[in-house]
Amino acid sequence: MPTTKILIPAEPVSQGRPRFARIGTHVAAYDPPASKQYKALVAQYARHQWQALPLDGAVKLRVVFYRPLQKSLTQAQRRRRMAGWERPIVKPDLDNYFKAVTDALKGICWKNDNQIVEVYMAKRYDDGKGPRTEIEITEQVYKKVE
Repeated sequence: MPTTKILIPAEPVSQGRPRFARIGTHVAAYDPPASKQYKALVAQYARHQWQALPLDGAVKLRVVFYRPLQKSLTQAQRRRRMAGWERPIVKPDLDNYFKAVTDALKGICWKNDNQIVEVYMAKRYDDGKGPRTEIEITEQVYKKVE
């Protein structure tokens, strides 16, 4: 199956912890505002770039998150990070970035997150092209072995 690429040209935002509000005798959970806005942005870009119905089979993902470089770096640190020799080992966690993106793409690129069967994901520093998220989506087709 062909691979579809989606580019989100914005600084990645991780999925925040859910917030809770008491409404009478009920408690409702909701997304923090930053997570909610980022997921809406991801969904908006995906709708423009995804030219098909949501997949209903197994899905393979490759997702790379490019974080901005810090302002207080030496020239040597900046060069190493832009060349990929140093990787971001700081918060937020890679899986929280991933969760925000997969939540946003559900219903647009695939029907349900349980269809994701294979993943490659990475967290890198901006390489000069700006903070962004690059997503590659491939529907996996498995032949039944008898």
